[in-house]
Amino acid sequence: MPEETPTPAQFETSLDELDKLVKELERGDLPLEKSIELFERGMKLSTECRKQLEAAETRVEVLMRRGGETVAVPFKPEKP
Repeated sequence: MPEETPTPAQFETSLDELDKLVKELERGDLPLEKSIELFERGMKLSTECRKQLEAAETRVEVLMRRGGETVAVPFKPEKP
């Protein structure tokens, strides 16, 4: 039976789960199989988050306006 592809979770939810997985793996007290399982899940979450960020960046670029026309401008967040 093929594995169903889950609908993408909200970015914040995925990032929170990824953060928890990293902390759990960093403890270093897990059995190898559990570590591999968590690592695989983390890689999937990382890829999902990256894709969501890229999509958001593209949307921001499209929405930037210059001189009354929509112009693709690379998104550069301000540094605090």
